Amino acid sequence: MLYFLSELSDGGDAFNLFRYITFRSGGAFFTALILSFIFGQPLINWLKRKQKKGQPIRDDGPESHIIAKAGTPTMGGVLILGTLLISTLLWARTDNAYVWIVLLVTAGFGLIGFADDYLKVSTQTVAGFSSRARLLIGFAIALLAAIVAARVQPEDLSGQLAMPFFKNALVNLGYLYFPFAMIVIVGSANAVNLTDGLDGLAIMPVMIAGATLGIIAYAVGRVDFTEYLDVHYVPGTGELLIFTSALIGGGLGFLWYNAPPAAVFMGDTGSLALGGALGAIAICTKHEIVLAIVGGLFVVEALSVIIQVLYFKKTGKRVFLMAPIHHHFEKKGWSEPQIVIRFWIIALILALVGLATLKIR
Repeated sequence: MLYFLSELSDGGDAFNLFRYITFRSGGAFFTALILSFIFGQPLINWLKRKQKKGQPIRDDGPESHIIAKAGTPTMGGVLILGTLLISTLLWARTDNAYVWIVLLVTAGFGLIGFADDYLKVSTQTVAGFSSRARLLIGFAIALLAAIVAARVQPEDLSGQLAMPFFKNALVNLGYLYFPFAMIVIVGSANAVNLTDGLDGLAIMPVMIAGATLGIIAYAVGRVDFTEYLDVHYVPGTGELLIFTSALIGGGLGFLWYNAPPAAVFMGDTGSLALGGALGAIAICTKHEIVLAIVGGLFVVEALSVIIQVLYFKKTGKRVFLMAPIHHHFEKKGWSEPQIVIRFWIIALILALVGLATLKIR
């Protein structure tokens, strides 16, 4: 919205700053951060009054959680999404299709998560929203996002899967690209959701992955960068750096309250929305495979659940002491801060590997 102030510029005044994505990204970051600090505590107080007993704690989870985390309110993702959406709409170009694609996915998955959290809190059970309905609605949102992205992307990239580490390597998936894109977005949303099991565990890796994808979006949206790096040029994706900057600002503001011991949980409202957003950015920038590297921590968390369930159904035994894998390490005696910080380090290393794919070709 503020971008259009640049139309008042003669090229040599303060209004000219609004032409630059980097300037508006900084504005989005600080706007989201400041809004988080202003509204964070009032929102938490309101959630406490409304939720009474807080988020229901699973009986089959770690025993320490039943006591330590009882009474903590959920739906803190409202804080992240509210500041993220406001900041993005304020600072990004509202005539950019990629911005609206990512906002659509974020808001859509946020509503799915909100419905799930509301049912859990109102009924004081861990059942929540129907998992089948969650998947069906999620796939519908992802399909719509994939169709729009394919229409606005350059014709030579539409329906193509870009291969990292190789120059100009594309695999033509044709119509199969759409189910692939749906799996990327829905898979990313649910992988982040599974990771959100300890105080501060999910939000920092989300910010790290978001920052990495934001840099990639900015790079592939500039023809001079893509020529130098030998990556595919996707005009317009640079505006997504503003979205990811707002995500980082809102995420840091949320982490202030979510740091151990958490005053609020993000809930499915936040985790599904943020995971879906990462998947949508990967689709828009043609970096779907790189997302699996950058978000490798989320992939491992999801795989640990899949492996545990399949192995248990086949043999009646468990591979891990508990899944997702962060609970396995809890059972092995790691403290919660140890797990969280070590997983943050892993997320940062994977992000750097993902960034390296821009140059190693």
